[in-house]
Amino acid sequence: MRVISVIVAAFVFPTVLFAGDIAPRDGWVVMETTRDHATLLADLKKAVSKNKMGVVTQAGPTATARGRGITIPENRVIGVFNNDFAVKILDLSTAAMIEAPVRFYVTEEENGNATLSYKKPSFVFAPYADEGGAALQALARDLDARFEMIAADATK
Repeated sequence: MRVISVIVAAFVFPTVLFAGDIAPRDGWVVMETTRDHATLLADLKKAVSKNKMGVVTQAGPTATARGRGITIPENRVIGVFNNDFAVKILDLSTAAMIEAPVRFYVTEEENGNATLSYKKPSFVFAPYADEGGAALQALARDLDARFEMIAADATK
């Protein structure tokens, strides 16, 4: 039994420590860069401010894992929004605001480079289209453009 546990651990353990690159998927934008994680994270925060949005939340398990003696790749989720969009969306759909802030995800890859990923706001808010109508869809497209500019500024 112990041999089986060792064999399973040999295959699973590397996967847990480095899950791998983020694959493209429906509704997502995935941008590989040659920057390291800290640089891309700093550039993202500058780009958010430049594009008149705010960093509303931040979360990442890396430091806490390190404190527990576990080494995992750097990763950080950054929630981005602003009050203007919040007020307008609330006027159209209270339920849709559970999706705010919309998030960017900065991940460290095995080669040390960082990747910037996010779900398009139009994808995030699509489930509320019946309730919020064309006006909510238009706001989501405006957010798409804003997120595209933020991502472009952060990765240029």
